[in-house]
Amino acid sequence: PVLAAEDTVVATVDGMEITEADLSLAIANLDQQFARLPEDQRRGAALSALIEIRLLAQKAREKGYDKDAGFQNRMAFLANRALHSEYVEKEVAAAVTDEMVRARYDKELADTPPSNEIRARHILVKTKEEAEAIIKDLEGGADFAEVAKEKSTGPSGPNGGDLGYFTKGRMVKEFADAAFALEVGQFTKEPVQTQFGWHVIKLEDVRKQPAPELDEVRERLRQELLRERYAKVMEDLKASTEIEVFGAEEATDDKGAAETDGETKKAD
Repeated sequence: PVLAAEDTVVATVDGMEITEADLSLAIANLDQQFARLPEDQRRGAALSALIEIRLLAQKAREKGYDKDAGFQNRMAFLANRALHSEYVEKEVAAAVTDEMVRARYDKELADTPPSNEIRARHILVKTKEEAEAIIKDLEGGADFAEVAKEKSTGPSGPNGGDLGYFTKGRMVKEFADAAFALEVGQFTKEPVQTQFGWHVIKLEDVRKQPAPELDEVRERLRQELLRERYAKVMEDLKASTEIEVFGAEEATDDKGAAETDGETKKAD
């Protein structure tokens, strides 16, 4: 039934058939703007474009453009590129299984000890004098969250200065060093200066950073495995093939890796 649907003729151009399979290929490969159109408009726009392609392609053949050496070279390149994509999809991407992704995930968890993350509040003001006055108020018993709501100029001020949980690397160095040096319940006794102004920081809690769920990192791990497999395939092929590069240009793997990233994402 699937093959029959793909063979369904949706239009003819001077007797040449355009099938459902042709239309699906056009929708997948033509202008990205088609993807933003509603389904009914997308099919119509792609069919219109496909008809125009067939018409002008026939005119090009009549003028012999398909016999031009430059055109033949371009077609050879496009054919090789399409075959490259086909091989990557069927021999590289298809070989990376869910079990391999799970194994890589488990290995990362085992190799990466959990790091601490903290929950902190802060009060941000423009001058050191303002921050020093706030510290005196806090030492006198003022509530940190209420002072933050009243005086902090940062976006977290209305929420009592609450920054939620974060790791050390997510904050600027001066702020992170001061925050991670505190004990739970303590606030900084000296103002902390950063590029944003002057801070008074209070440490609310410390905990081990939760490990990411597999679904959160699945695609990253899959892409890593794809790149590694691609690199191994290319290494083996190059080792068993005589390759000569002439002139000043040198072949590098960078372009091939970039090309593979694009093809593997398309294979998804």
